[in-house]
Amino acid sequence: MQSKALLSSVETLRQQAREHIEQGAVTAGYSADRSEVLRLLNEALATEIVCVLRYRRHHFMARGIHGKSVADEFLLHSNEEQAHADLLAGRIVQLGGEPDFAPDSLSRRSHAEYVAGASLLEMIRENLVAERIAIDSYRELIQYLGDEDPTTSLLLKGILAVEEEHADELADLLETLPVKPWTPHASTLE
Repeated sequence: MQSKALLSSVETLRQQAREHIEQGAVTAGYSADRSEVLRLLNEALATEIVCVLRYRRHHFMARGIHGKSVADEFLLHSNEEQAHADLLAGRIVQLGGEPDFAPDSLSRRSHAEYVAGASLLEMIRENLVAERIAIDSYRELIQYLGDEDPTTSLLLKGILAVEEEHADELADLLETLPVKPWTPHASTLE
């Protein structure tokens, strides 16, 4: 039998709210390791930015009979990835951190790779690989947070749902194109 958590008195809540007010949304009840959460959120931010850039390039480089429709999908995904980056940056600031947009370290901090792709098929496949990486990364981060940071967890669950939609859409696109043998990007073989 689980016991219910005790609720604080109104007086206690008021007193706690006045303590450390400079920390904004981070109250004494925040139980996650804030510095680690900020580090992980900045990695997620870097991943989203790399995905924005890769999708944007693919949008402009998409050619062939299916190029226009696939390019439109890439642009939509790029815009949604940018929205994810904005949500993550906002949460980082809300937790008292600083979003790391430094271009010189983006690819190193990103979980996904920036692969240009020489053909439409390669572009779709590389984007699908990146989406699958994002899906697993977000799932692990949500599990890591558990109940210690419900706001960040809820934010990440929303992003995860969109990443899963992206993966489904890209898998559907693969079915519309002629199948060619695929060789993984060289760095994924290591």
